[in-house]
Amino acid sequence: MDSLSLSGICRHQFSPITMLNFNQSNHRMEKAGFVRKPEKGGLTITQVASPLRRPVIVPSLDNETVDRRDRNHVAWTSVRQERWEGELVVQGEIPLWLEGTYLRNGPGLWHIEDYNFRHLFDGYATLVKLQFENGRLIAGHRQIESEAYKAARKNKKVCFREFSEVPKYENFMAYVGDIANLFSGASLTDNANTGVVKLGDGRVVCLTETQKGSLVIDPNSLETLGRLEYSDSLGGLIHSAHPIVTDAEFLTLLPDLVNPGYLVVRMEPGTNERKVIGRVNCRNGPAPGWVHSFPVTEHYVVVPEMPLRYCAQNLLRAEPTPLYKFEWHPESKAFLHVMCKASGKIVASVEVPLFVTFHFINAYEEEDEDGRVTAIIADCCEHNADTTILDQLRLQNLRSFNGKDDLLPDARVGRFTIPLDGSPYGKLESALEPDEHGRGMDMCSINPTKLGKKYRYAYACGAQRPCHFPNTLTKLDLLKKKAKNWHEAGAVPSEPFFVARPGATEEDDGVVISLISEKNGNGYALLLDGSTFEEIARAKLPYGLPYGLHGCWVPKE
Repeated sequence: MDSLSLSGICRHQFSPITMLNFNQSNHRMEKAGFVRKPEKGGLTITQVASPLRRPVIVPSLDNETVDRRDRNHVAWTSVRQERWEGELVVQGEIPLWLEGTYLRNGPGLWHIEDYNFRHLFDGYATLVKLQFENGRLIAGHRQIESEAYKAARKNKKVCFREFSEVPKYENFMAYVGDIANLFSGASLTDNANTGVVKLGDGRVVCLTETQKGSLVIDPNSLETLGRLEYSDSLGGLIHSAHPIVTDAEFLTLLPDLVNPGYLVVRMEPGTNERKVIGRVNCRNGPAPGWVHSFPVTEHYVVVPEMPLRYCAQNLLRAEPTPLYKFEWHPESKAFLHVMCKASGKIVASVEVPLFVTFHFINAYEEEDEDGRVTAIIADCCEHNADTTILDQLRLQNLRSFNGKDDLLPDARVGRFTIPLDGSPYGKLESALEPDEHGRGMDMCSINPTKLGKKYRYAYACGAQRPCHFPNTLTKLDLLKKKAKNWHEAGAVPSEPFFVARPGATEEDDGVVISLISEKNGNGYALLLDGSTFEEIARAKLPYGLPYGLHGCWVPKE
């Protein structure tokens, strides 16, 4: 769910830690502590980080930039300042084997001056880091310095086309000029607020659905280093926001809006050149379906053709429609195409029941007794073919929740079965009973060693109802068809990200990392045991961060 254009408790007392405000405004030095108030059923502090070796930066509220009219849940409130870094006090114990940096990207600034953005996906990107070393935790965040963000700050207005936002035109000729720039890509945002990936050559790149929104960042300082300029001549303006990235390759889809279809491309580590594996032509509809993500198996790429299709007319509008850049075309049906990675040959193209998904979870090859591949199984977070989830993510809706009405549209783990015997139809079923996870489902991660292979566990955001947004962390057991849920009242957790323990032999041997936004305006980093799904550590942030989207793991070198 992301941006598209044209796309504790113990007897010990801790001394206050002096924290330095690093904001550019004239904020005073402050003193503050990270002592958590005793709570019923709370944690006992079994480890406290050693004394700080660097100042902790915390904002003063004197010149807070947040629009106070939108002071609701911190998850939907703009980040308080452009950058922050400091060491956190840990309640519980961080495993000593956890050495590296978790990076989480997402929209974090939803206003410019007095103007408030419409949609969750419009926000300017805020990159967060949790750096783990020897049981200690350094946290920080920083705005990604895209051209769109810098131009908005300089001109005090939106200057590029975001998910639902467009520049405000002074006259008709300015609008005409913007339309011309739209077709060249010049007016499209490079606001890389969707995901962050580590390439096989070590570069860390933040992404969105515009190709120009591929920005290289420093995973330690979070500094924006520049744009990833693709050196090929493939052209196009948009790509899948979620490429498949391993140490060996970078795979993505390039939708063709003119001659409806998709190019499947690969980029090798150490290069900026994407090479075409093959092309899939759309089976139906006026335009390709939205391809926010896609799955792969060991030998195949699965290309989804969803009836939620790109719409050129909506792309040109100055005001958004309920489906924004898309149109729902149920009459065009839905399809899944399977392409061989090695040859680019399409080995299956099947019609499937109508579906709506932002995120595929994983896929694998089903074999018979003789080892022959008979079908592809592909799992996704499926919204019961209901497009209303898009408009439900308007900030007005998220901020106005009263805690009583059950407003979140139903979702499930949708399991596609794609036969490879020439059959024209595939199946779409629930991989487990949706009530196991509260009929809410999105933002999944798996053990990366299971990418493209048969797997058992996934970690996601589910629902404890009534709610208007996923509000639990959920461990899915797709073999036993059961789920285990973590929930705290009023908390909004971000994507649960699984990090495997080095040398582990069990699929769920590791930790799950999430950043939690609390209703009272606070927030914390949370670690759960990947196997038991019990809390093992948390670390309070100096202030709550807004909701974020997707992350990656950068191991310590």
